[in-house]
Amino acid sequence: MPELVHYDVGDAIATVTLDSPHNRNALSQQLVTELVERLERSANDDDVRVVLIRQEGPVFCSGADLSEATSVGMEEGARRIVDLQRLIVTLDKPVVTRIAGAVRAGGIGIVAASDIAVSADDATYALTEVKLGLAAAIISLTVHARMNPRASSLTTLGGETFTGRQAADYGLVTSAVPAGELDDAVATLCRQLATGAAQGLRESKRILNADLVRRIDALGDDVAALSARLFASDEARSAMTAFLERKKK
Repeated sequence: MPELVHYDVGDAIATVTLDSPHNRNALSQQLVTELVERLERSANDDDVRVVLIRQEGPVFCSGADLSEATSVGMEEGARRIVDLQRLIVTLDKPVVTRIAGAVRAGGIGIVAASDIAVSADDATYALTEVKLGLAAAIISLTVHARMNPRASSLTTLGGETFTGRQAADYGLVTSAVPAGELDDAVATLCRQLATGAAQGLRESKRILNADLVRRIDALGDDVAALSARLFASDEARSAMTAFLERKKK
């Protein structure tokens, strides 16, 4: 199988790139496994001060891999996405996410788990789970900790698309910039963060994320079980199958 997540290091920055064009960077078992491995690799690399997550192609992440969910279920996958968010939150190095294009459903959990997220202002976001008889259960661990409560209600219950600029207003991302300025803004930010001492970055991040880690540990098992149950329901399976059929046309 071709590699779906690439890893490069330069100037104390580890760049982790999602590159799974066949399913628009969906959170397949292979992609999540490789993403976890790359993040753990960065944690053990003394030359790395900052981790940058980005995508190749027009879609940052399309959410759960629905073809896998309808064929093998989501019990293990749900737990793995909880663990992925926890890994990002507890990594001893700041994690920056660069978002361009579209990000949907479970992919928003990566954005919310990151310490700093910089979005193109015309990027598009949507918590689409409600449209498929599901709930944004797993990613609620991080998304609801970042977004203000009214925005969480609007986006979770409505399932409609919102922009990078709105995502910044809602608290989901740190900032939104014009698409043409995104790379420069992210590069400048990563260089600034990389000037921090390893111990200072580590201990500062632990302080900042202590409440979020406790939230994930307290609720992770419950939301993973809920997500698996919803994905296995007749209503959701019917909706997901219909969605996949529409995509084929």
